[in-house]
Amino acid sequence: MSVQSIFIVIISSFFLVSGSSFARTISPEGAQAYIISPIDGEMITGPVTVVFGLKGMGVAPAGIDKPNTGHHHLLIDVEDSPALDKPLPANANHKHFGGGQTEITIELSPGKHTLQLIMGDKGHIPHSPPVMSEITTIIVK
Repeated sequence: MSVQSIFIVIISSFFLVSGSSFARTISPEGAQAYIISPIDGEMITGPVTVVFGLKGMGVAPAGIDKPNTGHHHLLIDVEDSPALDKPLPANANHKHFGGGQTEITIELSPGKHTLQLIMGDKGHIPHSPPVMSEITTIIVK
């Protein structure tokens, strides 16, 4: 096999793997994620403390493979739902709580903001079906 052929096989394999879906962990029936605080429509002064709620499943740190568990991810001002068959991104709008944390205090600029929780499995992949909160809209003064 020529060097060029080997290169083509390697590049093709990379694109095949990088574009593929990952196995999803089944969520417990009736599991629900929700935001305890702040409440939808609340006008608040920053910093903002977001308290996470979870019903019907447990919290476990990322990397821990324990049935019926996951860890929180907070979506801040995210307009489109993330891909549900890939690990959730980690950036300013997608906060990971892989240590099993259940709240955070964050600085948000004055104005309208949206908050939403989504549970991820040991590899940050949303469960099937996804365990997501309703979108909470707040106004920071």
